[in-house]
Amino acid sequence: MWKKPKPAEQELSPSDTKDSEQNSAPEDTQLSDDDGVESDVSSVALSRGLLAVGMQAPAAEGGLSDAEMMLRVKAGDDSAFDYLLQKYRRPMISFMYRMAHNSAAAEDLAQEVFLRVYRSRGNYEPSAKFSTWLYRIATNLGVNYARDTRHERPENITNLDEADEETGQTPDLADKAPTVEEEIVRRERLAAIREKVEALPERQKMAVLMHKYQQMDYKQIAEVLKLSESATKSLLFRAYETLRTQLREFV
Repeated sequence: MWKKPKPAEQELSPSDTKDSEQNSAPEDTQLSDDDGVESDVSSVALSRGLLAVGMQAPAAEGGLSDAEMMLRVKAGDDSAFDYLLQKYRRPMISFMYRMAHNSAAAEDLAQEVFLRVYRSRGNYEPSAKFSTWLYRIATNLGVNYARDTRHERPENITNLDEADEETGQTPDLADKAPTVEEEIVRRERLAAIREKVEALPERQKMAVLMHKYQQMDYKQIAEVLKLSESATKSLLFRAYETLRTQLREFV
């Protein structure tokens, strides 16, 4: 059950909180060979269709940006918060699931992100994209969760191709029903991808999750991770090069 805290509950926003708005598909979301990043691996091994069940975002009143909606939240407009919650809830659960590998934990973590957003509303300043501010909060929370539960996670890991709780559908990489052999290969590949992504250094893993699954561009990821854009590209190059090498048989 998703509930907003009482208005009296105020907290300082995390030190790394800045932001403005996210379009559902930023232009600079695809890795290109010109950038020196392995696009073949990212597209074959890390399909963003995996687990991500789409949810049509609500229309903002008067075409307002996410940053403008957050300023309304800051001014006490709870309907604006409901709009942002509806727009980002499913993507945030999906993002957290890929860090927690557990549906219940992903729901809890996503709810905590939005609670922190609401409690920090009084300190919000639209100096960067709203999505950057949101995912910075989420990344910090996810990293802390991963660190605190590192020894527990093997027992709690669930399959990335499990049915979605809300729709009952299992996201797949193909529309047609796979053969038994194809299904075996697919499951082996998903297990290998999950294992190798999980084994990446924490910052590389966060960058891959944001870039491939959340369609965030280099600038947004750089702002979340507090890196330059060139450093972010280098970080992603190293991550995808590692995955390309380790997942060679599936590419």
